[in-house]
Amino acid sequence: MKKTLLILSVLALIACQEETPKKDYVTFSGTINNPNSDSLIVEKRGFKKVIAVNEDGTFSDTLTVEPDVYYFFDGVKEEELFGGDFDNLDAAGLDKAMQDARTELTTFIESKKDVDTLLVRKSKENLEGTIKSLQGYYGSMIALREALPKGAPSPTFEGYENYKGGTTSLSDLKGKYVYIDVWATWCAPCKAEIPYLKTLETELHDKNIAFVSMSIDDDRSHKGSWDQAKANWKAMVADKELGGVQIFAPKGWQSEFIKEYRIAGIPRFILIDPEGNVVDPSAPRPSDPELKTMLTSLL
Repeated sequence: MKKTLLILSVLALIACQEETPKKDYVTFSGTINNPNSDSLIVEKRGFKKVIAVNEDGTFSDTLTVEPDVYYFFDGVKEEELFGGDFDNLDAAGLDKAMQDARTELTTFIESKKDVDTLLVRKSKENLEGTIKSLQGYYGSMIALREALPKGAPSPTFEGYENYKGGTTSLSDLKGKYVYIDVWATWCAPCKAEIPYLKTLETELHDKNIAFVSMSIDDDRSHKGSWDQAKANWKAMVADKELGGVQIFAPKGWQSEFIKEYRIAGIPRFILIDPEGNVVDPSAPRPSDPELKTMLTSLL
């Protein structure tokens, strides 16, 4: 049997403030290596959703969920998921959400009396790794949104080289919404978003929004040469026929804009309003249907 890569998502449906409406849906997406079928099934008692798997193994769908254990089946293998959302959590809420998820899934694992004890132990060990990873990621997102809340003045960039010539600063785009894609030529997940970004640019070309792609290619990722980094950036922009505003961050990861937005992994997407204020310091990806919904409501 071919080994299949499955994604275990542990999400909690908890809001940090009573007046904040809870979301009852999540976007569920990913990639399966060596898929066993052309579809996936997510189900629990009284709920079943069939999700199409593309030829390259990618899948994406929006699911209406409630806190519970769901089962993810690809035709051969099955995994468990916990449904919900983290968008409205603070640090204390995240701790509670993680503990609730740990308790729920540990109870599920231990309830499988007919499963080999070694598998049960390994499942618990893997669960702890997943919880730790998710807590670190969402903890950093909570800290980011506390440091750069919606409506706060956005960090700026000045005089970044523009692929078409000259330079571009954030202030040049004042009066428009600005959607920034922070990427690099060597980043596979970044390149996977390009077709979706190009489609979105085409669909919203007549709206009050600028799409900016900021390369953070640097000397370290290009054999110690800044010249090579810049040459590779220009070559990919040309080869992929990238649209929008294509700019090059002069210090790569060490650029002030990158550091102020606490970017430690890419791709990262940022949305800024026409007055230069933060809308979302970690906006949905172009491949996420939620992004188009968000932009349509603003433009």
